[in-house]
Amino acid sequence: MTNSVPEFSAHTNCFLIIGSNTTEAHPLVASHVMEAQQRGAKVIVVDPRQTQMARLADLYLCPRPGTNVAWLNGLMHVIIAEGLQDASFVQERTEGYEELRQVVMTYPPEKVEEISGIPADDLRAAARLYAQHKPAAILYAMGITQHTTGTDNVKSCANLSMLTGNVGIAGGGVNPLRGQNNVQGACDLGGLPNVYPGYQAVTAPEVKEKFEQAWGVAGLDDQVGLTVTEMIEGAGQGNVRALYVMAENPLLSDPDINHVRHCLEQLDLLVVQDIFLTETAELAHVVLPATSFAEKDGTFTGTDRRVQRVQKAVEPLGESKPDWQIICELAQMMISGSRFQVPNLQPETWNYASPAEVMDEIAPVTPIYGGVSYERLEREGSLQWPVPTADHPGTPYLHKGKFSRGLGRFHAIHSQAAAELPDEAYPFTLTTGRLMFHFHTGTMTRRTEKLAQEVREAYVEMHPDDAARIGLDGAERVRVASRRGEIELAVRVTPAIRPGVVFIPFHFAEAAANVLTHAALDPDSGIPEFKVCAVQVEPVT
Repeated sequence: MTNSVPEFSAHTNCFLIIGSNTTEAHPLVASHVMEAQQRGAKVIVVDPRQTQMARLADLYLCPRPGTNVAWLNGLMHVIIAEGLQDASFVQERTEGYEELRQVVMTYPPEKVEEISGIPADDLRAAARLYAQHKPAAILYAMGITQHTTGTDNVKSCANLSMLTGNVGIAGGGVNPLRGQNNVQGACDLGGLPNVYPGYQAVTAPEVKEKFEQAWGVAGLDDQVGLTVTEMIEGAGQGNVRALYVMAENPLLSDPDINHVRHCLEQLDLLVVQDIFLTETAELAHVVLPATSFAEKDGTFTGTDRRVQRVQKAVEPLGESKPDWQIICELAQMMISGSRFQVPNLQPETWNYASPAEVMDEIAPVTPIYGGVSYERLEREGSLQWPVPTADHPGTPYLHKGKFSRGLGRFHAIHSQAAAELPDEAYPFTLTTGRLMFHFHTGTMTRRTEKLAQEVREAYVEMHPDDAARIGLDGAERVRVASRRGEIELAVRVTPAIRPGVVFIPFHFAEAAANVLTHAALDPDSGIPEFKVCAVQVEPVT
């Protein structure tokens, strides 16, 4: 996120919320949006489902899934055609405007209506609301990123924000809402295949040398590694022989999970580290019991770059241990073993007394965390990176006065179709998502009775017109099939979803939505297209 959640209630005058079921998936963020709305801020929601946030919005747009670039270009077309852009910001702080203008001017609202299904007049109204109520914030979630065009979608959001001068100001910006409570921190600290901590490229020689000196080793790999989906595919092809899975459940969360199971079964060694025996852990050769958040010390870095302390409330149960301790003990055993010869690296290298010492190692080699320490966090409550020095107060919003790269770059992008569209055999578009009462693969929430009783089983939402189209005739269950598999589940008929689109929450192992989804990837990010695939639906009698 370029900005901070508290800014929304204090400063933002317009929200453009895209592909985010905000009240259910990010309720605390939603509370700030609603507080801003009470003081007069405008809310625009764009989603193929009329979520609670959409019902609260001043303007709701219902696009066909997979058409985000088209309608975002349409918004920018209207803004430029009506002279609503921030001309001085564009001239002084950006580059590539003319190329952008040439592309978006080929997306008039009427053409966008044909592509996306959004009425031309609604698109014009949204463009005017967003451009005329500054500061305006874009909020998006995985409804934007989980597409083969996810990177293009995000770049288009950046284009719109820069075009209207909404970057580098309080209450504005481009703000992805992270899907889990510490996924931001995991990325910050190198949990990606192409970077060291602090988003420092593994391919940069000077970065490689820096970490070799810091860690007292030579020969660190300078090649980009594999993404999660590439690891799974590598296992199926025999190129990945062992996999270590921590707090992840790919047998429910990855696309085309029948194929995922086949791939995992080819591994020589599967290790799973988790707090419960998940579907993936049931396949593992070794299960390492980890602790929950309440049983360990550490930090969480939230969606708005906010680093906060986590303090142990209870002692670890049974033989479970904190993740950092398991990793350190395993590393010590590997280094001590006769088969592992790592120059200058000794077991004591991994002998930390506490997570605070790990943070003390992070800070000197990670500029955005340079001034972060447990002592400061306990004294100040939280810090938002970048925090380059011990006396730096942190950064509530990014790009004030100047972009980190100098000038902000516009990307001229044309709309592209999703990888798999409906056809005669598979006439519906499936999209997936989350519910308020369950979290991710349900590892924790489905074991919690008070949450489980709210939604006990999987279901599919479909529009009344589509229910009539398939001859539902009061049937309560349907069979949903794709080219990869099929599931049987309850059906909920509702006008709150676009005709031709069906929605399935992905929390339920017994009717897993990801049996149906396919593993077509965004070529830049490697993220699968969970939000668009073709399915057929038929009543179960």
